[in-house]
Amino acid sequence: MAHAAPRNRGMIEQGRTINVFDTRTHRMARIVLPVLAALVYGFWAAANRRYGGPITGWNLLFGFLTALVFAVVLITLLTVTPKLRRELHALAWASFAGIAAGFLLSQSNTSVLRSTALGVGVMAGTFLIMFYRYYTKEDAEGHRVE
Repeated sequence: MAHAAPRNRGMIEQGRTINVFDTRTHRMARIVLPVLAALVYGFWAAANRRYGGPITGWNLLFGFLTALVFAVVLITLLTVTPKLRRELHALAWASFAGIAAGFLLSQSNTSVLRSTALGVGVMAGTFLIMFYRYYTKEDAEGHRVE
């Protein structure tokens, strides 16, 4: 039978949780997870671009370059955005999500207007969700309130 992890009264009242992983694991995950996400994104973009055709060297190069750019931008956002105010923080993540979604769709031989519409739609939805999250979890100066 499963039991809850023990917590003292102070942790319960402050709403804190037990940190299962050590700082080294968290530090490593901040690099490994964006790289894995970038590889998936690069594979997806390359698959969209070849449109069911054969895998070529140029297609592999495109996928790896796309993954490299995605990883660099994602790691940069993970390090820079926590220092921003909540409006800019939400706008940065929304821009990243909208551009990434629009770029993926543009690789599948669709019109520029459709890619732009999808990108703007994803950006608007992501902005609303992220702004709500930061608005409810931070004070006006950007300090976390939990």
